[in-house]
Amino acid sequence: MPRARCSNELNAIHSTATRRDERPTPLATMDTDEYRKRGKEMVDYIADYLDTIRDRRVFPDVKPGYMRELVPEHAPEDPEPWENIFNDIERVVMPGVTHWQSPYMHAYFPALNSYPSLLGDMLADAINCLGFTWASSPACTELEIVVMDWLAKMLGLPEHFLHSYKDSPGGGVIQTTASEATFVCLLAARTEAIQRYQQEYPDLEDAEINSRLVAYCSDQAHSSVEKAGLIGLVKMRYIESDENLSMRGDKVVEAIQNDREKGLIPFFLCATLGTTGSCCFDNLRELGPICEQEELWMHVDAAYAGTAFICPEFRYLMDGIDYAHSLAFNPSKWMMVHFDCTAMWVRNSGSLHRTFNVDPIYLQHENSGLAIDYMHWQIGLSKRFRALKLWFVIRSFGVAGLQKHIREGVRMAQKFEVFVKSDPRFEVPTPRYLGMVVFRLKGENELTEKLLKKINSSGKLHCVPASLKGKYVIRFTVTSTYTTVEDLSRDWAIIRATASEVLSKTPAEEHKTRVFLKDTRKNPDFGTSLLLANSPMSPKIVNGSFAAIFDNNDVLFEFAKKLQQLKFDVKDSPGKAMRRRIKGMLMAGKQYSLDSRMDLVTTLVSSARPGENMPTMRENSVEMQDFQEQGVDTAVQTEGGYSPSRGRSRSVDDGIITPDLKALELDEAIAEAEGESSSPEGEVNHRSRTLNGNVHASICHKCGSAIAAQ
Repeated sequence: MPRARCSNELNAIHSTATRRDERPTPLATMDTDEYRKRGKEMVDYIADYLDTIRDRRVFPDVKPGYMRELVPEHAPEDPEPWENIFNDIERVVMPGVTHWQSPYMHAYFPALNSYPSLLGDMLADAINCLGFTWASSPACTELEIVVMDWLAKMLGLPEHFLHSYKDSPGGGVIQTTASEATFVCLLAARTEAIQRYQQEYPDLEDAEINSRLVAYCSDQAHSSVEKAGLIGLVKMRYIESDENLSMRGDKVVEAIQNDREKGLIPFFLCATLGTTGSCCFDNLRELGPICEQEELWMHVDAAYAGTAFICPEFRYLMDGIDYAHSLAFNPSKWMMVHFDCTAMWVRNSGSLHRTFNVDPIYLQHENSGLAIDYMHWQIGLSKRFRALKLWFVIRSFGVAGLQKHIREGVRMAQKFEVFVKSDPRFEVPTPRYLGMVVFRLKGENELTEKLLKKINSSGKLHCVPASLKGKYVIRFTVTSTYTTVEDLSRDWAIIRATASEVLSKTPAEEHKTRVFLKDTRKNPDFGTSLLLANSPMSPKIVNGSFAAIFDNNDVLFEFAKKLQQLKFDVKDSPGKAMRRRIKGMLMAGKQYSLDSRMDLVTTLVSSARPGENMPTMRENSVEMQDFQEQGVDTAVQTEGGYSPSRGRSRSVDDGIITPDLKALELDEAIAEAEGESSSPEGEVNHRSRTLNGNVHASICHKCGSAIAAQ
C-alpha cells in the first residue's frame, strides 16, 4: 500500500514537476567548439577505418535482429554524451557492416569512395541547400550543368547531350540511382508515345493508349527495368539474348512485329552496356536504327561500365550511342564518387518537362524559362548538392588519374582470370569484360553453388552468384581501390582450397550435410548472398524490403505447377525428397521475394519425361470465379497486407493467376506436384469443380485435366 501524503506534500510535488516541465531542454550537447573537436576525431576514425579495412571480416557474422539486443527499447529521454554515441559505432554498427571498401569485397559492383568525395559531401551537408529551381540555390544548378558537360566530354558522348552545345535541347542531370534514371526515361518516353498517338487518334484516352504500350529489354537486363515497367503500368517484353548474352536486332524486330499484330504499341527499349550477371554488352549499332524506324525511345543503362568510357580504348563498347535518346551511368560505382550519384543525359529535355512540369506560383522566379530548373528533370522536387563531390573528384584526380584507376581495375581482373584458367577444375563460361570475371566449377550447378556458400560463410571474401543460360556462376568483381595482386593471390588460394573441400566429399557425406531451408539461418555453411539473376537454382534468403513480396504458398503453387509438367518413372520418383523439401519450405514460415522464385527441379529434369501441361486459370475465368466463391484467397501477400491479384503487373503474354495454396491440403498439393495419385493404384483421384458456369466436372490429380461430367 502506498503511504498517504498530506496536501502540502502533494502541492510541493506538483510545483516541482511544473518547474521541471517549464525548464528549457537543450537541443543538443554539441556547440561549435565541441563540433570542431569531434569533427576532427571523426575524420581520424574514418581515415583509420579505411587504412585498416583489410583487417576486418568482409561479411558480418550476425543474424537478423542482432542489433535489438545491443540498443535500448526506447529512444533516450535526455541528450546523451557524445562519447557514448561515438563508442557505440564499434559496439553496435560495425559488427553488422558489410565492408564494401575491403579489398576482399568482390560482390555486386564497386561502390567506391575517396577522400575528395567525402569532403565534397561534408560541405554539401553543411550548406544543405535544396536545388529544385535555379533561384533556390543558383550555385547548385550552375555547378551541376558544368560537371555534367565535363563528364559527357570525358566519355566522348555526342554533342547533343551537352548543355553548352548550340541550340541543343539536351543536357545532363544528376539522379540518385540508375534505377531511377531508367524509370524517369520510361515515363518521358510514355508521355511522348501517348501524345504522338493522340495526334493520330484524337478520340483515344490516355489510359487506353497506356494499356497498349509495350517496352523491351534483354533477358539479361537489371531488375530495375522490370520494376520501371511495373510502376509505370506498361507491359515489358524480355528479348532472349544471343550466345554472347547480347540483345540483337533480329529478335527485337520479331518481337515488335508480333506485338503490333496484337494491337500493342511499342514505345521504349532499354539497352544495357555491362549487364549485371556477366558485364556483357547489347549491340547498339543494330538496335539504334530499329528504334529510329519504329519510333522507340532507346535508353542506355551503363551503370557500371560507363566509367570505363573515360578511357578511349573501351569506347568501342558503346558504338552506336549516337542513336540513344538517353543514357545513364553511376559515378558512385567505379569513379570513386560515393553513393548516391547517377549521371543521366537526354537528347531532348523537353520530354522531361512535358512529363514532370509543375509550376505553382511559389516555385516561380524572375529567371523562370531562362535558367534550368532541375525539378522538371526528375521525380522528386528537391535535390541535394551532389555536384560538389563530383566536381571535387574530377579536379582532384584529373582525367589521367581516373584513367589510371580504371585501367588498374581491369588489370587486376585480367590477373584473376589467368588464375582461374590455370586450374583445370574451373571454367570461365563468358568472356571477361572490364573489371569482372565470371567463373564456375566444371560440372553440375550444385558444385559451384556449394563452393560459393562455403566461401561466403567463411567471411574471408564475399561474392554473389548469377544464372547465365542455365549455368550457375560466381561473379568476381574487382571493387576496391585497395586491391593488390597479393590480395588476389590470397583470395584465389582460399577459393582453390574450398573447391578441393567441395569436390572431395562423397555422395554419402553430402547426404549427411544436406541443408534444408528451415535450417539455413542457423547453419554456418549456408551463404546469405543476394542473387542477382532472375532464375536462381535453389532457395536463397534475400532481403525482401526492396522487392515485391509474394505469399509462400503462391511460390509453392508455381513450383507444383512446374513439377506437374514432368512425369517420372516409379523407380526414379523423387516423391519423398520433394515432400521433405516442400514441408521444409512451409515449416520455415518465410516469405520469398520476386528474385527468389525457385527452380527446384533442376536436378530432376534429366530423368523426367514430358507430361501434359497443368490447366491454367485466367483472371475473370469461370474457374477463377469458382475459387473466389469458395473463399479461396487469390490476393498477393505483401509486408503491408494484401493486394488484389488483378493488381499484379504482367508481361505481355501473362494472363495467368494462381490460387493460394492455403486452400489446398498439403498432402494433396504434394501429390499434385509429383503427379502421384493418393488413391489406390489404378483408381483415379479427383475432386469436383464447377466449370463453364453450370457443368460439374472432376479434375484429375495425375494430369490436371477435366474428367467427364457427372
